[in-house]
Amino acid sequence: MKALLAAMMTGLLFTLPLAGLAAPDETQKALVQKAQEAKKKLAAAQAAQGAERQKMMQEHMTMMQDMMAQMQKAKPRAGMSPEQMREWIDEHLKLMNEMMSQMMGEHHMMMQDGGMGMQGMQGMGKK
Repeated sequence: MKALLAAMMTGLLFTLPLAGLAAPDETQKALVQKAQEAKKKLAAAQAAQGAERQKMMQEHMTMMQDMMAQMQKAKPRAGMSPEQMREWIDEHLKLMNEMMSQMMGEHHMMMQDGGMGMQGMQGMGKK
């Protein structure tokens, strides 16, 4: 699980140079909505116990992976002004920070569960 988390963090860092896209466009608005849904899932997982907690954490990780894939595919629209590009980059960075915060929250939960992620979370990084 640590390797998966490290790989996702590395992926986030690699998206920084590709972040030139546009003020909150439809893709970003959808990603903001998904991030809010994922945050609720993580909060529910924190309140749950045992197998239910594990299931919710797996669902959260899947949500994070899907969001990551969408963020990596995002492209700037043609003809954007420098100001529009800056606004898009700012929104993209906010999304990346939210994702990183959620992944760290999930990581901390797994560590509190005594490494539960090493047993019950196997295969989470695989689609």
